[in-house]
Formats: sequence, C-alpha cells, structure tokens
Amino acid sequence: MAVNTLNFDILLALLFPIAIFLAALRASIPMSSFRDIFSRLGQRPSYGPFSLQKAYQSYSNYKKLASLEVSTRRATYNTLGRGHRRIGDTIGYSEKLSRLQVVTDINAVIAEGIAELAATEFGLSEAGSGNEDIGRVRESLKHFIRDWSTEGAIEREKIFRPILDVLMTVDDGERSRKRVLVPGSGLGRLAWEISQLGYDTTANELSFFMNLAFRFLLSPTTTRTVEEHTVRPYAHWFSHQRSNESLFRAISFPDAVPRLSPTFRLSETDFLSLKPPSDNINPSTFVWSKSDNDFRKGGYDYIVTLFFIDTSLNVFTTMEHIYTLLRPGGTWINLGPLLWTSGGYAKVELSLDEVISAAEEIGFVVQDGEDAATTDTGDVFARRTIECEYTGDMKAMMRWIYKAEFWVATKPK
Repeated sequence: MAVNTLNFDILLALLFPIAIFLAALRASIPMSSFRDIFSRLGQRPSYGPFSLQKAYQSYSNYKKLASLEVSTRRATYNTLGRGHRRIGDTIGYSEKLSRLQVVTDINAVIAEGIAELAATEFGLSEAGSGNEDIGRVRESLKHFIRDWSTEGAIEREKIFRPILDVLMTVDDGERSRKRVLVPGSGLGRLAWEISQLGYDTTANELSFFMNLAFRFLLSPTTTRTVEEHTVRPYAHWFSHQRSNESLFRAISFPDAVPRLSPTFRLSETDFLSLKPPSDNINPSTFVWSKSDNDFRKGGYDYIVTLFFIDTSLNVFTTMEHIYTLLRPGGTWINLGPLLWTSGGYAKVELSLDEVISAAEEIGFVVQDGEDAATTDTGDVFARRTIECEYTGDMKAMMRWIYKAEFWVATKPK
C-alpha cells in the first residue's frame, strides 16, 4: 500500500506543473482560438488525384519536371557508343532533343499561366513539390486542341453531332426552359455548345486539372481573343511520328472564346454530390427510387454523358444518380466506350449488354429506333455504334479508334 501511495504522489507531482501551464494558457487564449489550435494539429493538405492542390502543384512545376525528362533523354542518348552517336548526330537527333527543350519552355508558358490564374482566383501561395502528375497536365494541354481548336473540329463533330441532333429536336422557344447537365465535362466545349443552342446548361467536372485549364479560357484576364494561345501538344511523345515537323507542330487555340453566364455554369465538384435542381422543393430530400415520381417534379430535363460512365468506380451508383437528377420524363443521352478503371478499382466492369440491362432495371426506358446514319427512315434517337477517337493526333502513324455506343434513355413520367 505504501508503494502505491508513493507512486501516486510522484505522478501527481509530475502532472501538477502541466496542469498549471494549461490553465495559464487557457486564460490567455480565447476558447475559439484554443479550439482552432487543436483543430489544426490534425489537418493535412488535400492532395487527392484530382484535387485543386495537386493540379496547382503540377501546373506550377510543369517546366521543371518536363525539363528533367528532356535531360534524362539526353543522358540516355549520350550512353550510345561513338559510332551510333555519330549516326544520331548526322540525322539530327541531338538537335531534336535541343528542340524538345525549346518546345517544353513554350508549353510551360501555358502551364504557368494556368497556375498563376489559379493562385489569384483561389488565393494559393507556394506550390511546393513532390506530388505532381505531369501526365494529367499533358492530357489537359491535348484537350485544348480536342475541345477548342480548329484541328479538333473533326473529332468533335463525330461525337458531338449525335448529341446535339437530339437536343435540336426541341423547339427553339422551349429550350431556355430546359435544364441540361453535362457531368465529366472536361474543358467544357460540349456543354458550351449546348448552351449556345439556348439551353440552361451546367458543366460539371471533378478534376481540377481540367477545371483550372478551363478557367484559363473563361477568364478575360488570360484569354481575350480567338487563336490567342499556342501549344505543342504532342512534342513529348516520340512514338508513331512521321516527321519532327509533325511532332513539334504548333496548334493555336481557342477557336471560340467561352464565358460563363446565367445560362452556362461550371460546377467543380463530384457528380455524385450533386442535388437535383428543384421547383420549390427541398433538394436535400431527394433519394434514388424507381417510384419517387409522385413527390418530385424538380430535376434536369437532360443529362448528357460523353466518355463518362466508364470512369465510374461503381457504375450502378452513377446510373442511379443520373436517374435521381432527372425530372420525370427527363432524358439521358450517352455516348462513349466501356474502358473501365483497371487494377481492381472499379467494383464492377460490365459488358454493354449488362450496362443496358442495369439501366433498364434502374428504371430507364432505352430507345431503340432505326439508325438515321444507315437508313432513310431512321431517327436521331436510335441507339447505334459510332467509331471515334479521343484526343487523337490526326497526323500520327497510329490511330486509336473507339467503337463507342450512343443511346437515348428516358425516365418515365
């Protein structure tokens, strides 16, 4: 018993000064600040794969990282034997690597402009390093060409036209009262084109690699006129190139200058977090149900998914949410492949037949009809397969062709 009492006295003696210190600290610091100190102890910067912080860091450090890749190419080339180096120098390969560095510096002007605008609009400071994704930066640079250049017009026409044809069946005077959501909108060209038809349009994109690049086009401080910017989008990929001129060619953008407006909005968030736009109904009450039509009248008239549903980790959840966001009688327009996220990330990887069956099980009525492209009596609502590309290099020796599926599905009234 004496030993236990002694141990307790020692412990009390050790804790007493700490208690006095904490009491003094509490007296000198307001409770709100006191809570704030401890709340900040567990905070960590958000560096998700598509986060604002990761995208900002990647754009900010693009030049450094891309230049490091050029140096690595140069070092690898220098390991060639003398005879092979002589051949390489004779055909101009060393000059090609020097040209790659010049082009990298030119592309960095766009990347740094994107980062500077992001810093201004979001109040960001030092970017830091070590968490970049240069591949997503390059993907965004290629999207400038796919979405906003005259060179990308052929690719856009192939995949935009079926969608726009459906939307153009609505009378001009009715379109302003129709709401359209375009999730996975990327750099926003399709959503902008839909808004130009007269629809109340919301572009929705989770990735800040895309959003920051799109903001670069939307802002009058960085983009004022057509063809204002130039990028060399394919310079880093030496494979499948017919010539260095094709590899390093400059492409100007944008071919049109987009601006946000009361009828063209950008929602920078996860699609699954979106609520249906309501007509005097509390949107927080909405949950997916095949029999929810009696109590809900709000929602989107059209949801357009282009190369989107196969990015889902759970496509069932995605299709259910499309159903939830549509008003009764609303229409889902889809065009895209089924390139599921690999490595076990996707919870299900469905065949096309399974996707259609699941959509019907959720409650959609998928329209069939006759293909207007193959029959004289067909209609624009017909389900069909469309061969297309995605951010393809039209001058490369290799073409990646998707056999994308197009369908129109409705939510019963």
